[in-house]
Amino acid sequence: MTRKVTIVILFLLFLAGAFAVAVPLLAHHSFAATYIDDKQQTIEGDLVQFVFRNPHSFVHVEVGDSGGEKTRWAVEWASGSSLNGQGITRETLKFGDHVVVVGQPGRNEEDHRMRMRSIARPQDGWKWAGNFQ
Repeated sequence: MTRKVTIVILFLLFLAGAFAVAVPLLAHHSFAATYIDDKQQTIEGDLVQFVFRNPHSFVHVEVGDSGGEKTRWAVEWASGSSLNGQGITRETLKFGDHVVVVGQPGRNEEDHRMRMRSIARPQDGWKWAGNFQ
């Protein structure tokens, strides 16, 4: 191989590497676009689903109102790998767990969506108010 061909190949490999790193960064969304940063909301209900994954985990909580009507809330949490590093596993929360969640409400009230700030399971005193990434 000539020196020019080697330089071109190295340059193309560099560009491919830079592109591979940049694509995930472009895909990440702004929390401020989805959630109200300076507002806090508390919901209490029963866990109906725990989605433990990357880039963000979710808990789905069924919340009853005074009239007995139930609404399902989607609560966005940290990544599975981040939670794992904080001692949270797929087994930490189970279907039917009664939980209290504090978070930032979504900008569209009809979505019944929140960004997790803390979660507690009063039955056994378990709590999380860790790092959200």
